[in-house]
Amino acid sequence: MDGNAIVYCEGAFGTPNGKTANGLVRYTARYQVCGVIDSTCAGEDAGERLEGRANGIPIYASLREALGRSPLLQHRDGQYRNTSLPGYFVIGLAPDGGQLPASARATVREAIEAGLNVDSGLHQFLGEDPEFASLATRHGVTIRDVRRPPDRSQLHFFTGRIDQVTAPRIAVLGTDSAIGKRTTTVRLNQALNDAGIRSEMIGTGQTSWLQGVRYGILLDSLINDFVTGEIENAICQAFDNEHPEVILLEGQGSLAHPAYPGGFELIAAGRVDGIILQIAPARTCYDGFENYPMGSLDREIQLLELLAQRPVIALTINHERMTPAEVQRTIEELEARYARPVTDVLLNGCGKLVEAVGRMLGR
Repeated sequence: MDGNAIVYCEGAFGTPNGKTANGLVRYTARYQVCGVIDSTCAGEDAGERLEGRANGIPIYASLREALGRSPLLQHRDGQYRNTSLPGYFVIGLAPDGGQLPASARATVREAIEAGLNVDSGLHQFLGEDPEFASLATRHGVTIRDVRRPPDRSQLHFFTGRIDQVTAPRIAVLGTDSAIGKRTTTVRLNQALNDAGIRSEMIGTGQTSWLQGVRYGILLDSLINDFVTGEIENAICQAFDNEHPEVILLEGQGSLAHPAYPGGFELIAAGRVDGIILQIAPARTCYDGFENYPMGSLDREIQLLELLAQRPVIALTINHERMTPAEVQRTIEELEARYARPVTDVLLNGCGKLVEAVGRMLGR
């Protein structure tokens, strides 16, 4: 664990644009999250706000309030310091285009001046900002831009070594972006290991890195020629080092999303053996693009199975704008229609998915 963290998510916690903060509140092995900043829901418990279950992570109106009230930080010599480990200020926003909102600059500046290291998954590299870089040097803190791509000399080209990986690969894909693919992957990975099935997750985005995934890439920061090679290399590393019985691949975007097309590269490079498809039944348009209606679920399943030549083994639900009764009714309807297990992992857990993976393994 790197240390204690305050997560900045002003105006977006619990929304798709706050998905990085949402993920860190649900789970991270990299930090001890001791607060979220979002003045629009200050005073609430982050877990209660996100999932209806308190988790003891408070939401603050400002960084000043967070630093003054957090039990994991203390004020010393005019600066805020972690009591035992380096303190972190994590950008929990995930806006379209990955740029830091102008309104957030003052809070980033305040965090650096308070002696907090800054971790950012934005496309805009805060470490290259002259003001932030100068402040960081002056106050002895580090800015980590986790989306910064590796040097080209460190990148891998696809070799076909994936064929030596005997553990089945399952891609968790979705019909849209910001739909819960990573959350489902994280929960299923935990559930499989709890059930005695050795599972390893391959993260593919900045939030997975911030959550402390052991193997992964930042797919949308890579040069296109090396995307499949980096996917293959991450899978092979996980297989060689951990000897898992199954490997889960976190999806990005969706096949037909106009701004974030994704999924095919994981199918092609990962040589997947099955697909879990995350859907949001209440959505009618692609995330962020109200003029682009989403394609039918029938079409999505057909496209994925045509490309992969492997089955969609289960469907998972994002229950946004749905009541529990609507979720249950939708699960029953989809299971009857598609003859596949369907679940909402946040409401109903991963039991059905564990059973489906177990069947793949001959358990």
